[in-house]
This record gives sequence, C-alpha cells and structure tokens, in this order.
Amino acid sequence: MEWVGDARLAAGPEATWYLETAFTPGGQLGTVEGDPTTPVVVTGIEEMCTMRVPSGRLVVDAPWHDDEAWMYERGLPTAPPRELAARIPPGTYPVEIAWTAGPYEFFGEHFDGVRCAATRLRISDDPVSAWEMGLGVDDDINRLQPGEKLAFASDANVGCFADAGAWAALSAPFRTYVDGVPVPHVSEELPDWCERVSDASQQADLVTFTAESGGVVWLGRTRTGDVAVIVVSSGSLGAKA
Repeated sequence: MEWVGDARLAAGPEATWYLETAFTPGGQLGTVEGDPTTPVVVTGIEEMCTMRVPSGRLVVDAPWHDDEAWMYERGLPTAPPRELAARIPPGTYPVEIAWTAGPYEFFGEHFDGVRCAATRLRISDDPVSAWEMGLGVDDDINRLQPGEKLAFASDANVGCFADAGAWAALSAPFRTYVDGVPVPHVSEELPDWCERVSDASQQADLVTFTAESGGVVWLGRTRTGDVAVIVVSSGSLGAKA
C-alpha cells in the first residue's frame, strides 16, 4: 500500500524543487545575488563522513544554545533537544554535503562563490516519493498554523545530526563552559568547518553542519513511507526549503 502523509507537513512546490535540485549535480539553484545573469550551480555531492545511530532515534538541533550557556556552566537541567518523531533503522549512515558555486566580484576581487547548499543524512538509496517537514517528538501537529514551519533554532548558525540515545555525552563537549567561555574540545574536523564527535561507550556519533539561524528538517519518504533521506538546507539567501 502506498504511503499517504499529512498534508499539513507536506513540502510545497518550491521547497520540493529546492530539495531535489540541491542534490542534482549540474542543477541550478537560482542566480548570484545582484547578478541575475550568473547561475548558482550544484557542482557535486561530497560524503564528508559516516555517523552511527545505534538507537534509531535522531536529534536534529543546534548542539548548544547561547542563552543556555549559564545553565551549562552551573550544571543545571536544560531543555531537551529536538528529537524527530520519525524513527530510522539503527545503523551507520553517510552524511553528505551539496556544494554549489556562483562566481562573483567584490571590490575588483573575484571569488568562486563555493558554498554548502544543504546537508543530508542518507538512510537508503530508495527514490524519494514525497517530502515533508520532520515532526519533533514534542510537536503538536494540531497546533500547526497554515504556512507555519517546524524548525530548530541556532544562534551560531550550526546544526547537527546526533544519536538521541547518546545525546548527553555527544553534546557535552559543546556545552562545557568556564567563566562564560566555551572550553575547547577535541573532535574530528570535516569539510565546511563541520566536525564529528563520537562516544566510544555507546558507539554513537554527532555531526555538525551549517544551518544559518537553524532550519526546517525535511524528510524524504519513499512510496511506502520509509525515510530515505533527512535534509537541512544551509539557509542561504534564496533557499526555498
């Protein structure tokens, strides 16, 4: 039987176009700001790492929030992370970046305009039949207003994918503060200033990505309703998703 989603969560035509074009090498995602003659083109998809999700439960949120820093330093309880209501099979999955290029000139200097358009966690290679906003475990769909977007916030323009079962350990390096200043932590450096933090005891990972001010989490579902990909756009100017 073919899966039928909730229309209140369904991606509109513009968001669907962006999500599909962003991961199509050669696709055009609009034009350079202020220069309608120069296209922004998808140059390729890069697998920046893999990540382990042994619990099958996924957090997509900012790894820390600036307004909670004083709570981190004092060891006080904080709000729970934004865990997706959708479940995925426990396993190890690739995290991929969609790169675009839109050359431009600034004060006589030329730039290639290379940047990340979106990041995805690829659960399977099955074709995506429909896109929908990822509902959080604490979201009430019955309170969703027409046109409202379900999203996470990020003061530092950083989001992450993380195993929900190991969240406390995985997020701790980002939430260790002394005298109001974050303590440097050890992590694996990845492309686009991203990083991977691992917890050996739980065999789980957290991977950061660019997400300007946070963003909507999009689920790409197959005809049977299984989650094939989970995508967050970078929040770049003109992004439709």
